[in-house]
Amino acid sequence: MKLKRQPEDFRVEELPLVEGSDRGRFGFYRLTKRGVGTLEAIETICRRWNLGGRQVSYGGLKDRHAVTIQYLTILDGPDRGIREGHVDLEPLGRLSHPYGPANFRGNRFTCVLRDLSKEKAEAARVALGELPVDGLPNYFDDQRFGSVGYDGDFIARAWLAGDHEKALRLAIAEPNPSDRPDARDEKAILRECWGNWPEAKARLPRSHARSLATYLVDHPTDFRGAFARVRRELRSLYFSAFQSHLWNLQLARLIERTTRPEQRAAVEFKVAELPIHRGLDPEQAAVLTSARLPLPASRTPLPEPGPVLDAVLEVVSGFGLAWEDLRVKHLKDVFFSKGVRNALFFPEGLTQSVEADDLYPGRKKITLGFDLPKGAYATLVVKRVTDAAQAGDPGRGDG
Repeated sequence: MKLKRQPEDFRVEELPLVEGSDRGRFGFYRLTKRGVGTLEAIETICRRWNLGGRQVSYGGLKDRHAVTIQYLTILDGPDRGIREGHVDLEPLGRLSHPYGPANFRGNRFTCVLRDLSKEKAEAARVALGELPVDGLPNYFDDQRFGSVGYDGDFIARAWLAGDHEKALRLAIAEPNPSDRPDARDEKAILRECWGNWPEAKARLPRSHARSLATYLVDHPTDFRGAFARVRRELRSLYFSAFQSHLWNLQLARLIERTTRPEQRAAVEFKVAELPIHRGLDPEQAAVLTSARLPLPASRTPLPEPGPVLDAVLEVVSGFGLAWEDLRVKHLKDVFFSKGVRNALFFPEGLTQSVEADDLYPGRKKITLGFDLPKGAYATLVVKRVTDAAQAGDPGRGDG
């Protein structure tokens, strides 16, 4: 089975709750992008209009390897659009407030799964029929962990442990599969010259990495201060990634405690192997459907005694942490999010069609359509279907 063979195979459209008007300081826009990430698209907009990054507000990050539609506001933004490369920004009027996560209700997805045998297509179809009953674990999927490099360690974990040098090294020198060529080259220089900051500064091109090396020339052991000078949006992603990982492990423990071994399949994610359930009994479904797990943060209240609390404390203690340790020290502009998150999500308006695959002769493709609530990942639907398809056609290993 193959996904995202071309950007058009994965489409996402944000479902906004607001409409533009002719009044307000905030320009309201529809952003359509193809094959680029949200932050890259915003960088293009800021560069084109010479904007400060804080002028732009948006609801969430959308997949790079897709065609996506989302919405944003720009403080005092112009009433015109942009068409540049794979970025199309269309003005929709104005708002009296910045656009954010509270201003959309979810996302509509269209996904094309390709290169399926007849047997795999049938197994996938059956799995899709089970989703409205079983739901899916509301894991944060791999897109959330783009900051985790080949080392596999979390930048925020090192920071919480007080190892500020390792946190900085992971952030600016650790190789990452998503690095662009210029970033790969800069990171290689930093690894070679780590500790010799004058040489690093001399070898680096003019860039953010060079500005950090310049700071370290004058403050050679102030890794905490250098880390604080990494772009705020990147530092926020680092802490969000670790918090999301902890939450995923909490949910995995709860599923393992609630289900029998034959009711779950272990699925590989980027940073962990996590269980996906199937065939829940009514009592199990009631437990998991009603469960709301806390986002790991010292300011989030712990749940009442019971299975959820047991899972939460087991995961946190496994990292040598207590709940009160889950706060970002020494940085005033980033923090762990506060709140709770549903254990399961249920796709709505699910549609499917099976056709001959136009890219793989003699094979099948399935086109899926569905709506998901905010924060739910469509790629989890794909993982569930992929796992079922592999089990449905064990004789082939080519999907």
